[in-house]
Amino acid sequence: MNKVASWSEEDVSNWLSKEGMPEYTNVPNRMDGCALLRLKKEDFQRPPLSLVSPDGGQRLLERRETLQVETHMEAHKNGHANGHIGGIPNGTTKPQRNGTLEMKDYERDMIHIPMPTIETTRSHFPAEWSKTGFAFIYAVLCFVTTTVVISVVHERVPPKEQTPPLPDKFFDLFNRVEWAFSICEIIGMLLVILWLIQWVLLKHRSIIGRRFFFIVGTLYLYRCITMYITTLPVPGMHFKCSPKLLGNWEVQTRRIMKMIAGGGLSITGSHTMCGDYLYSGHTVMLTLTYLFIKEYCPKRFWWYHWICWMLSVVGVFCILLAHDHYTVDVVVAYFITTRLFWWYHSMANQQSLKKVSQSNPFSRVWWYRLFQYFEENVNGVVPRNYQLPFSLRAQLWNHGVKYSRLNNQ
Repeated sequence: MNKVASWSEEDVSNWLSKEGMPEYTNVPNRMDGCALLRLKKEDFQRPPLSLVSPDGGQRLLERRETLQVETHMEAHKNGHANGHIGGIPNGTTKPQRNGTLEMKDYERDMIHIPMPTIETTRSHFPAEWSKTGFAFIYAVLCFVTTTVVISVVHERVPPKEQTPPLPDKFFDLFNRVEWAFSICEIIGMLLVILWLIQWVLLKHRSIIGRRFFFIVGTLYLYRCITMYITTLPVPGMHFKCSPKLLGNWEVQTRRIMKMIAGGGLSITGSHTMCGDYLYSGHTVMLTLTYLFIKEYCPKRFWWYHWICWMLSVVGVFCILLAHDHYTVDVVVAYFITTRLFWWYHSMANQQSLKKVSQSNPFSRVWWYRLFQYFEENVNGVVPRNYQLPFSLRAQLWNHGVKYSRLNNQ
């Protein structure tokens, strides 16, 4: 590690990104190593740092102190070993027994490394798995509610012989491809699997998990409203809808349970009901999984971002190519999904937007109290750090070197 004072602006920017503080890399007056070392608490109370700092610079100053300790230790690693100096110490004329220093020299050359407390470690990004569990239950309830509403709306869909499909410009340009919707669902499952693998490997998986569960649950809750208030006719004459049950709730309940068990996918044979068109749930999942993959994946994996983007685009195109959704269903789904994702993360990354005030219009949305509950203890932009899951990490630690705090009397 080079001396921090000799770092260039690019070195400082790379260090900030590595430490999970990318918000400081966009400051108009970029810092070099000397500027980084000169930073004080007062600098974060005035622009431009006050505009980007979520915690008044506390985290950056703590990381800088740790960096200075690491640099100091590396500079002395050739002459120090576990706090002792071997051979003949500088300034002495006789070697010490066993190659160690006398106590007065040992105390003089000791390096004080402040050990962070548990409270300090947890203050920035606490796990709070109970909140993640609550967000998961919320998402499941929204999924179940969506399935019930689909069953209700199915009873209201007009027969295709009486009400033919509405005109759609995309349908005029492209003929239907029968296998396209199966390709869309396969791509959707692939993106979900990729996102789940990435999520398991994330260090702050609890925070990111509850964000995903809340956003996807809210999107499907909105979908319940739109498809219930406006029932569109089937998009094509190829649809084979299940017969209407006309109030037979026992059979309807079995149909709902079958759809839930099959994940609401056509390739599993569980989705045989019609009417859930405005807006497209498949487009929601294709778009949302890509957004989360890109948001919480390091920028250096740009090729992985592009692959996931291509999969998402091809999946959405296959929805339209199969004539299983109107174009407006896909457009509305994309618009609502991206806006909710961007709004939520903008609010989560700015401390000022987590407080109710006259100048914060986001505080007027109906889910703002839930947002505050989920994000109240998250200070700053969640870093894109990765680590092994709990069990694997514990096994590796058991085979590693263990360190303990030494108390020098």
